[in-house]
Amino acid sequence: MNHFPALGSYPAARLRRNRADDWTRRLVAENTLSVNDLIWPIFLKEGVGRNEPVSSMPGQLRVSLNELIDHVGRAVELGIPAIALFPATSPERKDSEGSEALNPDNLVCKAARLLKSTFPTLGLIGDVALDPYTDHGHDGVLRKGLVANDESLELLACQAIVQAQAGIDTLAPSDMMDGRIGVLRSALDAADLKDVRLMSYAAKYASGFYGPFRDALGSSGALKGDKRTYQMDPANSDEALREVALDLQEGADMVMVKPGMPYLDIIQRVKATFAVPTFAYQVSGEYSMLKGAIDHGWLDPDKVILESLLAFKRAGCSGVLTYFAIEAAQRLNRG
Repeated sequence: MNHFPALGSYPAARLRRNRADDWTRRLVAENTLSVNDLIWPIFLKEGVGRNEPVSSMPGQLRVSLNELIDHVGRAVELGIPAIALFPATSPERKDSEGSEALNPDNLVCKAARLLKSTFPTLGLIGDVALDPYTDHGHDGVLRKGLVANDESLELLACQAIVQAQAGIDTLAPSDMMDGRIGVLRSALDAADLKDVRLMSYAAKYASGFYGPFRDALGSSGALKGDKRTYQMDPANSDEALREVALDLQEGADMVMVKPGMPYLDIIQRVKATFAVPTFAYQVSGEYSMLKGAIDHGWLDPDKVILESLLAFKRAGCSGVLTYFAIEAAQRLNRG
């Protein structure tokens, strides 16, 4: 059954007419991708010295603070509006409570102060979760072997404040604890940090696509158990809308779906339902699959990088966190 209104039929209607020339295709394009849509995730490492490659993510690096300005300067020159910071915390700084997350001189806070003093107009996004800092690899603290929701919230609020005071513009809670947006918003407001934004990982799934990211942070071997008691079941879609609705009610300014490409249907539903700024994270597993195929000559990077990112815009995204940000920006700036 045809559900479209009467729009003509062949041969009077020939849809190929509007595909015949480059200028026509550009005029009728329903979605566009620009450098303004890109957020670049960056891995930080302690110490001084050369940048360290991430073996499971070809082309990505762990960057020490003395190399950070040159590294991030590439994004600034290309016009990328924001970066997201993730720390590879050394094992001796990890404990069962994630105490280093609350240290105002931790790696993320030092990086934020350095970057804000050098690139004051660059957007800085900080991850709020305890997993980079816990010796058990979970996003919250453990009590009797289980991730304790409410006890974790208190620590996450303290982590959010130290990051915001260091210069992080947008806090991105990725922990998936119940009620964390409301707790963070209240803590920030009480600390006179009312203008700090919250980009909630509202629909973060318990996915197998995170493996290379955990390698990059050095947390894959530390994880005891799994995260399915707080991250979402990949089988569920309606539940994502409930998660987003709760986070918006609690004060989220923006929401995110993670992973990205396997969850385009979730992105579309979130955007259609709530019409709020919606982001996706093209996660490490997505990047490594594409990059591996590109490096083997099986896929053309000039085609698939931008095509994969345009899919997020078509689904309704305002922007995308992607490890391809530099390569994508270079291609987009070439026109």
